[in-house]
Amino acid sequence: MFIEFFYLLRERKLMVSTTEWLDLCEALDSGLCGPSLLEFYHLCRAVLVKSEADYDKFDMAFAIFFKDIENLPDIPDEVWKWLNGGEKSKDELWDKIDPNAQDYELDQLKKMLEERLQEQRSCHRGGNYWIGTGGTSVLGHGGFAKQGVRVGGESRHQSALQVARQRDYRDFREDNILDTRQFQVAFRKLRQYSSTMQTAKTELDIDATIQKTSDNAGYLNLVFEKPRKNTVKLLLLFDSDGSMQRYSKLCSALFQSVNKSNHFGDLKVYYFHNCVYDHLYKDPSCRRGEWVPTDWVLSNLGSEYRVIFVGDGAMAPSELFREGGNCVIGLYNELPGIDWLKRIMNRYPHHIWLNPIPKRSWHDIFGHHTLEVLEELIPMFELSLDGLEKGIKKLLVNR
Repeated sequence: MFIEFFYLLRERKLMVSTTEWLDLCEALDSGLCGPSLLEFYHLCRAVLVKSEADYDKFDMAFAIFFKDIENLPDIPDEVWKWLNGGEKSKDELWDKIDPNAQDYELDQLKKMLEERLQEQRSCHRGGNYWIGTGGTSVLGHGGFAKQGVRVGGESRHQSALQVARQRDYRDFREDNILDTRQFQVAFRKLRQYSSTMQTAKTELDIDATIQKTSDNAGYLNLVFEKPRKNTVKLLLLFDSDGSMQRYSKLCSALFQSVNKSNHFGDLKVYYFHNCVYDHLYKDPSCRRGEWVPTDWVLSNLGSEYRVIFVGDGAMAPSELFREGGNCVIGLYNELPGIDWLKRIMNRYPHHIWLNPIPKRSWHDIFGHHTLEVLEELIPMFELSLDGLEKGIKKLLVNR
């Protein structure tokens, strides 16, 4: 029934093969996706898209094809005024978040929105029913509902169903030109040259050549030395998806600058979701099975690697402190996330954490409880040019 969607993806230059499309049909027949449009979106992306560089093309095609079922009622001007500011503090709502809240289909949410627009007569903040701000209602913005329709405001927890229209991965596109020069210049400071490699002396030593030529009464005496190479090995660990989607542009610039650099002795890049557990993923989609065991990384990458974590550090306390805190359905971690982080720190003495959230907001955002713990545990720097330079200096200092 979605064959036209297949042709649209191909028209949009997404290399979706017939085999992959049949795999999607088989996944639907097997019940891997419920009637939710959001579930269908994630299943399609997981099966059909091969690289994060194509996520934006997929989002655009998905939004075009399914546009007719995403139309929402017109919002009166009075409602927009009610939604302007006035969010409750995060601490007030911390204990009110219900992870077992009911799941709604898009049609249900649209109907609920139409009903509330007819019933509502005043501004509501911090509640769980009306269109409002800072609460747990599935209608409004700035709150902490498990899912819903965002009305106004800025998406903070990426829970609204209109995720395809947000195009959070536009900056991962290979044809998108970003100015990564400043990041690259900063990373050039992460260098420790060595000439102890077992290679031939092929590089001209100008100072020694001048000295030898002078000692030889002006007769040219060329002196060569072994080429000096950067011996720094870097392990880069990116937090991906969820609350990190809003920082995709900044993280994309960082990723591109590191990926284009050719002065590292070795570079390894892995991904995790919220916290490191038993596995590290090979790409930012964090697909099941597309991973390497964290124990394998610890056993096979020597302690000389420098480690950079990139993430906002904001998560539920259970994800950091509890067994089974891994929020990925079907995965159970016997070792709490904080213990995995400590194992990495003990294995690699040189480590820092780069946080895309402005430092001024570290102590009042939703999830600041875990961020503050990580800040105490791992040297943390703001993911800005200034913060990156300070972090690189920290990496190069022997502990």
